[in-house]
Amino acid sequence: MSSSDRYRDAGVDIAKGNQFVERIKSMVRSTHTSAVLDDIGGFSGMVSLNTGRYSRPVLVSSTDGVGTKLKIAFMVGKHDTIGIDLVGMCVNDIVVCGARPLFMLDYLSMGVLDVDIAEQVVAGIVEGCRQAECSLIGGETAEMPGFYPPGEYDLAGFAVGVIDNDEIIDGSSVRVGNQLVGLASSGLHSNGYSLVRKIIFEELKLDVDSVVDDLPRPVGEEILTPTRVYAKPVLIIKRDLSLHGVAHITGGGLLENLPRVLPTSCRAIIQEGSWPIPPIFEFLQAAGKLSPNEMRRTFNHGIGLVMVVPEQQAQEVIERLEGMGEQAYIIGEIAPRAEGEPAVEFIGGKAA
Repeated sequence: MSSSDRYRDAGVDIAKGNQFVERIKSMVRSTHTSAVLDDIGGFSGMVSLNTGRYSRPVLVSSTDGVGTKLKIAFMVGKHDTIGIDLVGMCVNDIVVCGARPLFMLDYLSMGVLDVDIAEQVVAGIVEGCRQAECSLIGGETAEMPGFYPPGEYDLAGFAVGVIDNDEIIDGSSVRVGNQLVGLASSGLHSNGYSLVRKIIFEELKLDVDSVVDDLPRPVGEEILTPTRVYAKPVLIIKRDLSLHGVAHITGGGLLENLPRVLPTSCRAIIQEGSWPIPPIFEFLQAAGKLSPNEMRRTFNHGIGLVMVVPEQQAQEVIERLEGMGEQAYIIGEIAPRAEGEPAVEFIGGKAA
């Protein structure tokens, strides 16, 4: 028996891995721009910064995973959207400073490589990259026998973008009177799934095919809805109007993420009821008996990204976003913050 046969018997099939790379090459190439200097299959990926667009280019990077939302993909048996989540969680974190996404790398690890499932996962990553207008230039597919339960895998991503040093959005220009424009989320995005799974599958004893009156789709389909990718709308608004601060609303919700782009002299006043709450959040709050404050700290609650803009441009920002297919709302404003005051306050609600 050859050494390659022994390796295959131990659970790692090199030939199958090579077959997988060949199957995904064409769709990965479809994300490449002229800045990509090599094809997939090499030891690394190369992207040129010699575009003439940036006088003082700054690279911006982020890495993330999808968390226990992966469990939902396993349960539903649907793997072609989880990659969009991966791209969204990485790219949305770099675009908030105004950076243009350049490229994405992924890491996919399985106990035994299932080429069909892996291809579906990569198809989702490719779709996410198309939405973000960045290139998927490589990744790692690992086969790790005995490390994962059958049918399960892990997924991580790494994104890099670029911005001119003089154009970085860091919140330092946020001023009293600025308006908060909230962009609607597509649902839960990729946060809070440990609690979601506990409520839905452990406490309510539902399964992924369960239909409940409060939700428009079966439970599994509803909570597998992919994360919205906000790269294009942020970059277009940045190009044409003024963006003083941008916050990606992930774990911690508005309460934890908005303060990250506010000067210490400013606080965000959020008007409850100024945007529609998707049914999944109301369902989880009622079913899990969660307090309003716990909902605000755990979930995006229907707002996936917040832009801080000048008051006189707020309505135009809304109109431009709606023209791009985004649902956007003026959800509050920036007010003075005295020492000891909360960074975020909900009008009519409980301060954080």
